[in-house]
Amino acid sequence: MAMARIFEYCQTLPFLYSLAAFFFLIFLQRFVLWGRKMGSTTLPTVPVVPGLPIIGNLQQLKEKKPHKTFTKWAEIYGAVYSIRTGASTVVVLNSPPTAKDAMVTRFSSISTKNLSKALKTLTIAKSVVATSDYNEFHKMAKRFLLRNILGSNAQRRHRHHRETMIENISSQFYVLLKEDPLRPVNFREIFESELYGLAMKQALGEDVQSIYVEELGTTLSRKEMYKILVIDMMAGIIEVDWRDFFPYLKWIPNKAFEMSIQQKLFKMMAVMNALNKEQIKRIDSGEEVNCYLSYLLSEAKTLTKEQITMLVWETIAESADTTLVTTEWAMYQLAKDPTRQDSLYDEMRKVCGCNKVKEENLSQLRYLDAVFHETLRKHSPTPLVPLRHVHEDTQIGGYQQEIAVNIYGCNMDKNYWDNPEEWNPERVMDEKYDPLDIYKTMAFGAGKRACAGSLQAIFLICVTIGRLVQEFEWRLNDGEEEKLDTVGLTSQKLHPLFAMLKPRE
Repeated sequence: MAMARIFEYCQTLPFLYSLAAFFFLIFLQRFVLWGRKMGSTTLPTVPVVPGLPIIGNLQQLKEKKPHKTFTKWAEIYGAVYSIRTGASTVVVLNSPPTAKDAMVTRFSSISTKNLSKALKTLTIAKSVVATSDYNEFHKMAKRFLLRNILGSNAQRRHRHHRETMIENISSQFYVLLKEDPLRPVNFREIFESELYGLAMKQALGEDVQSIYVEELGTTLSRKEMYKILVIDMMAGIIEVDWRDFFPYLKWIPNKAFEMSIQQKLFKMMAVMNALNKEQIKRIDSGEEVNCYLSYLLSEAKTLTKEQITMLVWETIAESADTTLVTTEWAMYQLAKDPTRQDSLYDEMRKVCGCNKVKEENLSQLRYLDAVFHETLRKHSPTPLVPLRHVHEDTQIGGYQQEIAVNIYGCNMDKNYWDNPEEWNPERVMDEKYDPLDIYKTMAFGAGKRACAGSLQAIFLICVTIGRLVQEFEWRLNDGEEEKLDTVGLTSQKLHPLFAMLKPRE
């Protein structure tokens, strides 16, 4: 009966829309205290959160927002404590200094990733940058990614794509207001679609509107491709095999889970193969195609066809990541707070005059930077850092054991942030915060595995926020202020942002 309840619990876990925000509970079963393995009794003891026999603290995490539960426990048991999930035990870190120690100072000891069965299958043995171990493949793949898409030189080459995207967003809002000025606009519907289009251009050289997929025997629309490549794969990443919590029962079949994962992988690979074939035809015809696929085909001679496909898919799937979550929450907060919205507008008028805000203006727009960083803090896009296997002995925060970092808890730490529940951009402008430190909230991770896409995210988020505030007055639609719930483990708004817009004179 107990096992049946565990199985039922695992099967009801929610979908995840951010690749970067991996399903935390899956990974917990991989983490066993170093002291437990080594039998040491000389190191400091860690407060233990009481749990039940066999399942440990799983029952207490049934609300499916573990990062918030961990933060509440930090107020009771302290910033560092241990929990048990099924067969395994893990120490949770909820303080910024200790978290940075784990992610930066002790990086070399926790750089290998242990993945759930779903992630192992869907990423084909860690064949993407986000889930690969810190090894030669990871270094090479990340180098390719930076050179062609995400690095500073690549960002200059792709700038026209970003500018086109932001112009398209602005134009669509003007069209909607012309049709019906009193109708609230769905911010996410427009922004998400344009982000996906940008990802397709960078990955494949064009925003593909439809494609015939031979393996599926049908022609797919842009929307159908997005569902298979992004939404379904994100859902698959967090599908739970209850055996992950109880590895000693891995011999028990779970065919429904395995079939579901394999089907998602098959469809994704079929669509990607069809997309790649079309772009290879363009390249072979002599057409100059500036995209990630063409770069990998010419430079990544040691990679297999399958690995190249996975790396190209990764850049498309990540269109539903930090950029979407942070921009939507920033516009929500500004629409909710007319005074701060006006402060941002006044700053841009002072710096840019009548000109549209550009990427080169960002260094002068301190309040816009503060809005960006404060939104990252308050609405951490990845509440929990993807966990890593401790492959050598190390001490973190005085403890020598394996750990999990609760970014949400760190950003809500009352010992580090004044009134952390309040969205207050002015706090980031305080002299004690380094304006050049883009990792002050750890939203992009830290250390050698820091997010490669941070520069592009800054450009996209900040320029989009700036342009939309320059061109429109934003107000929340009736009832929007109360819609604060998020999607499962992530910080993505459960309900899309609907706002009333008025063009500025």
